[in-house]
Amino acid sequence: MVKQRKQQQAMEQAGSVQEIIAGYNGGDEMPLRSYAKIMGVYNAGFAGLLLVAHTSGRRLPERIAYRDLLVLGVATYKLSRLIGSDRVTSPLRAPFTEYVEPAGASEVKEKVRGTGIQRAIGDLLKCPYCLGPWVATALTFGLVFKPRTTRLIGGILAAATVSEFLNHATTTIKKSEE
Repeated sequence: MVKQRKQQQAMEQAGSVQEIIAGYNGGDEMPLRSYAKIMGVYNAGFAGLLLVAHTSGRRLPERIAYRDLLVLGVATYKLSRLIGSDRVTSPLRAPFTEYVEPAGASEVKEKVRGTGIQRAIGDLLKCPYCLGPWVATALTFGLVFKPRTTRLIGGILAAATVSEFLNHATTTIKKSEE
């Protein structure tokens, strides 16, 4: 009797979840189930990294030093932009996006293609804001497992960001002088 009641409750909950998703009205533009799968992958990966850190005896930092936080932030920004919109990394996005046009200094404008998980991955890959937590997680756990290497990579990405800013500033100054 208890087992039947639990099964009935589970079916009612599943029905209400279906209704909530159906009521969202996102259609193919918003593949909610696929987004949920991607969030599940992120959460499983995060939990896996925590487990590996724990079982390998690595201690998580009580806090992140300000200098590391600054480098992680700038490196996350740069790597998210590189993955999400750089011309050279377009082969990574090609299975999930379609080229539209150039979008400025070495960036391209793309539109997402496909449905379901293909579309959801495309939405993730072409959105630097969406990639940010993934990249930040990878870089932060890099500090846990390989701090010297992560700081080197973060420094390279931060230097590239400063260089990009200076290039944009130089271009803006030149245009204003014309």
